[in-house]
Amino acid sequence: MAPPAPLLAVRGSEGLFMVNGPPSFTESAVFQRDSGRNCKAVAFSKDGSLFAWCNGEKVNIVNVTSAGLLRSFDLPKVVCLEFSPKNNILATWQAYSAAKDGTAGAPNLQLYDVKTGKCLKSFIQKKMQNWCPCWADDESICARNVNNEVHFFENNNFNTIANKLHLQKVNDFVLSPGAQPTKVAVYVPGSKGAPSFVRLYQYPNFGGPQSALANKSFFKADKVTMLWNKKATAVLVIASTDVDKTGASYYGEQTLHYIATNGESAIVQLPKNGPIYDVVWNPNSVEFCAVYGFMPAKATVFNLKCDPVFDFGTGPRNAAYYSPHGHILVLAGFGNLRGQMEVWDVKNYKLISKPVASDSTYFAWCPDGEHIVTATCAPRLRVSNGYKIWHYTGSVLHNYEVPSNEEMWQVSWQPFLDGVFPVKAVKYQAVPSELPSAEPKPAQAYRPPALRNKPVTSSKLHEDEPPQNMKPQSGSSEKPLSKTALKNQKKHEAKKAAKQEAKADCSQESTQSSASQNTPRSAVPVVTSGDPEIDKKIKNLKKKLKAIEQLKEQAAAGKQLEKNQVLLRFVQFTCFFFCFFAPALAT
Repeated sequence: MAPPAPLLAVRGSEGLFMVNGPPSFTESAVFQRDSGRNCKAVAFSKDGSLFAWCNGEKVNIVNVTSAGLLRSFDLPKVVCLEFSPKNNILATWQAYSAAKDGTAGAPNLQLYDVKTGKCLKSFIQKKMQNWCPCWADDESICARNVNNEVHFFENNNFNTIANKLHLQKVNDFVLSPGAQPTKVAVYVPGSKGAPSFVRLYQYPNFGGPQSALANKSFFKADKVTMLWNKKATAVLVIASTDVDKTGASYYGEQTLHYIATNGESAIVQLPKNGPIYDVVWNPNSVEFCAVYGFMPAKATVFNLKCDPVFDFGTGPRNAAYYSPHGHILVLAGFGNLRGQMEVWDVKNYKLISKPVASDSTYFAWCPDGEHIVTATCAPRLRVSNGYKIWHYTGSVLHNYEVPSNEEMWQVSWQPFLDGVFPVKAVKYQAVPSELPSAEPKPAQAYRPPALRNKPVTSSKLHEDEPPQNMKPQSGSSEKPLSKTALKNQKKHEAKKAAKQEAKADCSQESTQSSASQNTPRSAVPVVTSGDPEIDKKIKNLKKKLKAIEQLKEQAAAGKQLEKNQVLLRFVQFTCFFFCFFAPALAT
């Protein structure tokens, strides 16, 4: 039996409706459109069987297959909705407001039993950030951060706190996905010269630092993002500061750390300086992709040893998206970039297509692993709102544009559990489409009248670096070198260059000594200043000037100089002393 076509929920000023996924792309007749212009929040359950939304009057829950109304709650101010993993609980959040007399306001975070409609527990949650409690995938554990503590509830019994994880100024935590035992990653920011740290614990073993599975401390961290892999064996930590004290980046400073549950930890060495735009795990949990560096940004896939596996070169990109099956990777540049996408076959690292989704603010893979939705949503952009559904080979299969006087706020795919859609072979030929190609016409740069009849000369601010399998092959090996191999290679090259320079110096000295022996002593005037110290300095300066001339000759011959041989400052320093001792050298 073929799996069902995923639905696409669309929320905007036109109301809330659902669109059938590929291949029909028609509005769903099962879900009745809600034409209210005040739909604030929508949420699918984790398996896609339930759908909830708030229309400004009530919060409704329906069965997606039959569209039958299951529950309705009088909660007109709700702005956030979330289902628990097993669909037993619906969490709702609305803005917190204190009482007029200054006392604490009413609880604004509610947890409802989906089957009975009963409110199981209410909490006060002032901040919208991290508002929703976190559940383990089997709902045996639920956790929330409360006043420097992480409170744990078991089996959805919210009247009793089963366990507490207390750390000084704990700022954030993330539960691991997958089966038991559940692991917890916690972040504590540094203070008073002490470093920030992330620790991994296994529930319920919270007996201090000794009971931690792993610990990683670091400076330069105002906030962190913690990403578990799907198998819950490792965490990636993006540590960032709000301000880059060196002034190199407007976005602050970021570092990427790797922490494994077996106690191993490392800092991921990124070859290019600059901000870290995105980091994403492959669903296979054995590699991850990072997009980083000043524009044009680099993208690299790393393994669990934090060694580079494949370098995609540089380009206009700031995001990475793995397909649900992990066999395709999309590198994209949205936001302030043009919307260029690169679709790669992960197994063979072969480029599949390069579509362009201009002005896009949202990207998501369809659960079938073959289709993609890109959207332009308000309030990020209030004009040209709409969405497009693509095949990963670059074909636009469906295009929807909202009227000019309307806005679209959100689109969301109906999720499905793993294994519903089988993995299909990767295609390289674009699938047929009834819509015209989405490739935009290249914009012509302005040319003054005096240059319009002359040949066009290309000018680029940056030359993009090609992917490693498209670079000209200078050697026989195509496999990227590890960090240790690169280090040893640099040492070997440095030693070889030092030996060559030493040989050159010895040959020149022997030549000079033989010439001095053959030349009459009366023909070689001895320059002295009368002061032995000054004579010694003059001799050293002449030696350094000779070395500089040799480096100039090597550079002119095309030899690649090491960074430590770039002697601009040294030359300036030498010239300063040369000028200082010029009277003594005049003779």
